Amino acid sequence: MIYTSLVVLAVLAALASNRVPAEVTMMAALVAVLVGDVITVEQALAGFANPGLITVAVLYVVAAALRDTGAIYWVAHKLLGQPKSALGSQARLILPTSILSAFLNNTTVVAMMIPAVQEWAQRLKLSASQLLLPLSYAAILGGTCTLIGTSTNLVVDGMMQNRGIEGFHIFDMAWVGVPLLVAGSVFLLLCARRLLPEREGLVEQVEQAREYHVEMVIPEGSPLHNKSIQDAGLRNLTHGYLTEIQRGDKLFTAVGPDQLLQAGDQLAFIGAPECARELQRVNGLIPAHGGAHKLRLNNHQRCLVEVVLGPEFPGVNKTVKDTGFRTRYQAAILSISRGGRRLPGKVGEQVLRTGDTLLLETSDTFVEQYQYRRDFMLVSPLSDSTPPDFSRAPLATVILVAMVGVNVIGLVSVLEAAFLAAGLLLVTRCVTVNRARMNVSVNLPVLVVIGAAFALGTALEQSGTAAWLVDAMLADSIQSPWLALLLVYLITALFTEVITNNAAAVLVFPIATGVAEKLGVSPLPFIVAVMFAASASFMTPLGYQTNLMVMGPGGYRFTDYLKIGIPMSLVAATVSVGLIPLVWAF
Repeated sequence: MIYTSLVVLAVLAALASNRVPAEVTMMAALVAVLVGDVITVEQALAGFANPGLITVAVLYVVAAALRDTGAIYWVAHKLLGQPKSALGSQARLILPTSILSAFLNNTTVVAMMIPAVQEWAQRLKLSASQLLLPLSYAAILGGTCTLIGTSTNLVVDGMMQNRGIEGFHIFDMAWVGVPLLVAGSVFLLLCARRLLPEREGLVEQVEQAREYHVEMVIPEGSPLHNKSIQDAGLRNLTHGYLTEIQRGDKLFTAVGPDQLLQAGDQLAFIGAPECARELQRVNGLIPAHGGAHKLRLNNHQRCLVEVVLGPEFPGVNKTVKDTGFRTRYQAAILSISRGGRRLPGKVGEQVLRTGDTLLLETSDTFVEQYQYRRDFMLVSPLSDSTPPDFSRAPLATVILVAMVGVNVIGLVSVLEAAFLAAGLLLVTRCVTVNRARMNVSVNLPVLVVIGAAFALGTALEQSGTAAWLVDAMLADSIQSPWLALLLVYLITALFTEVITNNAAAVLVFPIATGVAEKLGVSPLPFIVAVMFAASASFMTPLGYQTNLMVMGPGGYRFTDYLKIGIPMSLVAATVSVGLIPLVWAF
């Protein structure tokens, strides 16, 4: 028991520090409890054959088809509309996001929606920071409404079936999930505008949230040599402005329109991402820090891309120079933004952090190659890209509806329905085999975390650690099932904010069932509480992937999440703990 407790504490510390990939941490824990004779080989590997984990993997194929056919775009476009105010925008945003997230992986939904919401906010002259965090929260809330809405629900359902408890149907969660979605939506509509930041005004807010420091050089033989700033066309840029000129050891900070330019000058500009694209069109300027001309690309192959670094990015906590970014990704970093603010100084010397937003100059194949990789949480091109195959969108949508329908009427299980849907989508060419394989392989770390977490959960039970924790939690003072339910919910919610949601659910599950057994009540309300609490991550950007994805594009800071996330978490806890026992009695 002491050995298992030490392993669990080490896992919590490693996941909270975010320095080691989650799948490496969980696999190391699996090996530790296996080698330590806490569990058998069969128990260690049982999680990888769990129905919940396999269902999650198959649904990645379904999500890939709905993305590639443009079905997500079509639904979102129909429902977003053209509101005229921040309140109307948030109302229109919450509905399609929550509906899509109820049936699809919410990370996929948010990744697809972010560029559309940014463009939508600019067109309506609203602040993107008022919309992107509600987008993430709506995806989280929508995922709680169905069994397939979030991987956490499927994982917990799989653990129930392993214990011989009958699994849930696809809409069983809706009894609590829908009221929670309504309550959360009302809170966002009433309070989000006051709690979310508006650091600038109107269109400038959107540009400030994605502001960059871009440096260009005047090379030898440039037509701009000996021209004034005014004559060079650098005085009245649309998307940025010239702040300083570095000429050898001299720095000119207050540059006027009559300042003459010379070959070798390094020009510093501040502006929106479009500023870099605008400067590329000026004949006689090249990027200062290894632009695409060093990547052996023709002009027609170059494009600008924004990426948000995820925890799986191999260069986190390293300088740009040490990562070998240009060689590894065939992309040049023009600028870096953190928390909505540009990072000054030389790009090569910047230490990269999770959540940083990078402006890249790269080839036109970069988006296709990396948008499904876990190195980046979000890959957003700043130019037009090839549209999806919208002709197959209705067919993909019909197959999704059929998948839900056959499970609702009880013909097949969720896993069987998912397998049939994935097979039909492949046969009808809504998604190619290569794209389906790519989507599953990209999310393989998530599947590894889930499978290994099962082994750690089993170790907690086999070693007696879970029973000891139950005794320590309840002692002899807590006899009320309601109070015990609240305690289980709060512990799960706290774990979710510092480690992955799936790992939190698997670790707390044996504790939750142990609490129910000691109190002599049904385990179902406690199991459902784990489901909802593991998804209720609103207070930190690291607790849930979608929260991290919107951090860079929305220009959010850590305190922004606390300001709106704490009351949002209280709303979720009140609704969940209040309703769960009414649906699943003690």
